[in-house]
Amino acid sequence: MPQQPSSMFLAVTGDSLIAAAVPRARDLVDDEPQRARPGGGRLPRRRPGNPVNPYARLFAIPGARAFTIGNLIARLPMGMFSVSAVIMIAGSRGSYALAGAVTATGLAATAVVAPWTARLVDRWGQARIAVPATAFAVLGSIALLLCVRCGAPDWTLFAAYAATATTPNTGGMSRARWSHLLKGDDKALHAANSFEQSADELCFMLGPVLAAFLCGTFFPEAGTLVGGVLLMTGILVFAAQRSTEPPPRPRTATTARSPLRARGMPPLLTAFLATGAVFGSMEVVTIAFADAQGHRSAAGVVLALQAAGSCAAGLLYGAVKPAGPAERRYPLCVAAMTALMCLPMAAAALTGSLIIVAGSLLIAGMATAPTMITGMTLVQRRIPVDRLNEGMTLAVTALLGGIACGSAAGGWVVEHVSATAGYGVPVAAAATALLVSLASAPSARP
Repeated sequence: MPQQPSSMFLAVTGDSLIAAAVPRARDLVDDEPQRARPGGGRLPRRRPGNPVNPYARLFAIPGARAFTIGNLIARLPMGMFSVSAVIMIAGSRGSYALAGAVTATGLAATAVVAPWTARLVDRWGQARIAVPATAFAVLGSIALLLCVRCGAPDWTLFAAYAATATTPNTGGMSRARWSHLLKGDDKALHAANSFEQSADELCFMLGPVLAAFLCGTFFPEAGTLVGGVLLMTGILVFAAQRSTEPPPRPRTATTARSPLRARGMPPLLTAFLATGAVFGSMEVVTIAFADAQGHRSAAGVVLALQAAGSCAAGLLYGAVKPAGPAERRYPLCVAAMTALMCLPMAAAALTGSLIIVAGSLLIAGMATAPTMITGMTLVQRRIPVDRLNEGMTLAVTALLGGIACGSAAGGWVVEHVSATAGYGVPVAAAATALLVSLASAPSARP
């Protein structure tokens, strides 16, 4: 699906990941009465003067661990599908151009279909829509696998991959559950958004590595096959947790307005588009730079460092609630991202060392998660509650569009100028996001 072991092993691994980031709740929750949450969850209080890990308090809510494990299993394949498709198609047909065109078609189809899927999720409920939508998308992946395996005409690859566009926005559905459970508690919701962004970074860091391992170790179709199994399994586990699911919200005359028309959303989505261009261009340019240094195989590890820095910063950002409203913090986060994106450009230009560039990417990545966390918080505030999944999916769609544009721009600069000069593209994209956020800041309101 174009958004970038056994089930028992992954379930245990997912639980271990949560346990590693979240100390045991029973060791942290006090004996005082619990506060009832408006969404139905119960967030434990802490002892006065005794600081508590905010993530432990989140996962003390009944059902929170269960839906998070299912969502992590379903989210991991999102970083696998594009890489798996490229390896599978290029290996079979001998054409990276064809593989790129097929994945680009899937990305375009997702940009069109995903908001409609999210709208149905808001209206009819997560379990009722996500399961059949995922099943249809998995059938599309299987069709792609069979078309490649059986030597079907090229046009069938485009049709099959486009069918995977019905994949629901798993991260958005998880954030919607937190928004439902933690309604009215901005501090807890900030921690939840931080955890979700860190989970995104972790999955997109591990997904491509797992896909490359499966396709290279077993057979070219292994990444797509395992990804489909994980996606369907995770969605079934996630959908089964009905106690934490937000209630369906049928349209009314007063809430039928599109999220695109919500106050403050157009400039925010424009900033997300530019931020996506940062990610897309950085990936292409880094691969090209590593190739120019004769270490193309190390590009994945170098990019993983950026994701690792972002993941760690996201968890830290969630543990310490920053002061001030999100509307004021967002331009500051984008400014920090813009400044840190200059580090890889300077490292490449001044040293030409892949190791130093890798270190600079680790540092640069530390600003992306806080930027995305704060941006998603603004989306949740500006979107009507009955259109929340749709609004967050629009944000993801803007990111995907930016990734596509950034990849194209970065590739053009690399080909016509140099790989070192290509690092100027993510800096320019980040600066564009900064200008947009500053221009819209005076009119932004909670």
